[in-house]
Amino acid sequence: MTRQRQIVGLFALVLIGLAVAGCGRKAPLDTPFQAATEARKQAIENDDENVPPEPKPPVADKPFILDPLI
Repeated sequence: MTRQRQIVGLFALVLIGLAVAGCGRKAPLDTPFQAATEARKQAIENDDENVPPEPKPPVADKPFILDPLI
């Protein structure tokens, strides 16, 4: 192998490593209900004039017939 092919291969490996390292979640995602509750709580703590309304809790999730396949 020539020196140039080695450099290109190393560069490709570094790029693949960076791409794989950037994938994934760093923390669990918030549901819209959790986010609205947290925003309301922060607004009340900060004595904000524009307090968002109390969010309605989500309805129970109905299982779908194909859920076990996922």
